Amino acid sequence: MVRSAQGSGPASGERALAEFGYTQELKRSLGMKDLLIYGLVFMVPTAPFAIYGSVFNESKGMVALTYAIGCVAMIFTAYSYRSMSRAFPVAGSVYAYAGRGLGAPAGFLAGWAILLDYLLIPTLLYVTGAAALGSVVPEVPQWLWVVVFVAVNTVVNLAGIKLFAMANTVFLIGEALVLALFIVLGVIAVARGVNGAHWSWDPVYNPDQFHVSFVFGAISVAALSFLGFDAISTLAEEVKGGSKMVGRATVLSLLMVAGLFVVQTFLAGLLLPGKTQFTGDTATNDAFYTVARLVGGTWFKVVVALTVALSAALANSLAAQAATSRLLFSMARDGQLPKFLAHVDPHRRVPQRAVLLVGAVSLILGVFFVGQVGLLSSLVNFGALFSFLMLHVTVGVYYLVKKRQRTYGVHLAVPLIGFAIIAYVLWNADAKAQIGGLIWLAIGVVVVLVRKFTGRPVELTQPQ
Repeated sequence: MVRSAQGSGPASGERALAEFGYTQELKRSLGMKDLLIYGLVFMVPTAPFAIYGSVFNESKGMVALTYAIGCVAMIFTAYSYRSMSRAFPVAGSVYAYAGRGLGAPAGFLAGWAILLDYLLIPTLLYVTGAAALGSVVPEVPQWLWVVVFVAVNTVVNLAGIKLFAMANTVFLIGEALVLALFIVLGVIAVARGVNGAHWSWDPVYNPDQFHVSFVFGAISVAALSFLGFDAISTLAEEVKGGSKMVGRATVLSLLMVAGLFVVQTFLAGLLLPGKTQFTGDTATNDAFYTVARLVGGTWFKVVVALTVALSAALANSLAAQAATSRLLFSMARDGQLPKFLAHVDPHRRVPQRAVLLVGAVSLILGVFFVGQVGLLSSLVNFGALFSFLMLHVTVGVYYLVKKRQRTYGVHLAVPLIGFAIIAYVLWNADAKAQIGGLIWLAIGVVVVLVRKFTGRPVELTQPQ
């Protein structure tokens, strides 16, 4: 039977880890504040800046409502993470949960699926940041920006978890200051009636444009905007509090970032009265920058553009590299990936080789895919969504079947609703993403079968 770690110190976490047959190798120094900052940085509080135009067009101007619905949709997945992080307080996220809740082969496929997401996210972020800075400083080739971004983030991740946490804090403060400035300037602009702005509920609910089908469309768009809260669970072995802290931080960070999304997009919508569509790719891509110019002038438009570039290419990708390296470490430690990736630096206590591998992959792919943001975007989300499906199945099987609990609300209704929402989003995903994702999964299935028929199946240690 699983015994939750008692107390809140590092020793309690080490005792819980020992139940799974592991020794404490990573450094436990993160608290609740660090986890929340990490989750917020990964999801990016200013994320709507970059995609505001496309979400605006999809929602007929009701962007704030879109994010509110998206939060409700994703909260079920967050609660499933909360349930499993309490049962299995180890690094590896959904790989560890499915592996012990459903079986090692299922865990490998869950980990393999989310690897597609985690390996490509840093690359996508580097390419996005390089493209944004390329528009500001066209003299510098975009591939050079990619090299700089990868080098900076790899050094920070190798330096240790404390420097990593400090860097996240600095990045979050920077984003928060820009966001706060936008909110202040936005309120002043609405009060002054800039561009005909006036206080109304149209960005939240416009009866002339709303239709029931909008809700489902909004879920598809907004659910993908919240990807990243799940990565908090990859830091489970570096938390100095009890096992419940990871689950709480997962849910709380999702709610916090959703609130920020709703506030900023509500104000932006008020500054575009009567508008329900942007025409043309340029106008759509520059939508939020247009709003920024309305509230603060050209200088603020540049500040917002730089915030988008740096938050993606440095802050968000730093968090993504850390999450990916922890997943690689966890799978390698169990023998499901090459053992050399399980190496932990004895001084800084970070998965050194896994960090370097992620940096190398990001560098190669980033330089190769410069200028191809759309192609990368189509592949990134499939892995995360498929792993979420497996997470929801794991919750039901583990708690209701294996442990025979009668907690039908949190362990049946919640994962069932979450599964239905994610399945809908995945079913309506881009065709390229579906094809690429299925090919990736097929490769994972082949790996599992080869290991089985060559006598090398991996069984994960169950807690005593």
